[in-house]
Amino acid sequence: MDVINLAQKFSLFDDHWKPRIIGELNDSYVKLVKVEGEFVWHQHEHEDELFLVIKGRLLIRFRDRDRWLDEGEMVIIPRGVEHMPVAEEEVWILLLEPKTTVNTGDVQGERTAQAQWI
Repeated sequence: MDVINLAQKFSLFDDHWKPRIIGELNDSYVKLVKVEGEFVWHQHEHEDELFLVIKGRLLIRFRDRDRWLDEGEMVIIPRGVEHMPVAEEEVWILLLEPKTTVNTGDVQGERTAQAQWI
C-alpha cells in the first residue's frame, strides 16, 4: 500500500505514446502516458478504457464527434468504440485499463507499445 506520487512518476520518462504501469487494480493496470500529436484510429474489442487528464488538454476524436478533456477531467470509452487521441501540446494522462489492453487496440504498427513498469 505504497503512496504513489504522480508528478514523480511522470518525471521518470520523456517519450510519448508509451504507457508506463504504476499499479494494479483487480484485473487492470493503472498506467501513465505522455502524449503529443496524433495517435492512430483504433478500438478495443473487449476492453473499456478510462482516460484521466492530469496535465494539459486532450482531444479525443470519435467518428461522429470530438470531445475535449481538460485537466482533472476524464472519459470512459466503451469497448468497440473507434477513437483517436490528439494532443496539440504535451498532455499527461492516467489510464485505467484491463491488463490485456494493447495501446493501439485492433491496429498494429509503429505506435504499438508494450506497457512497462516504472
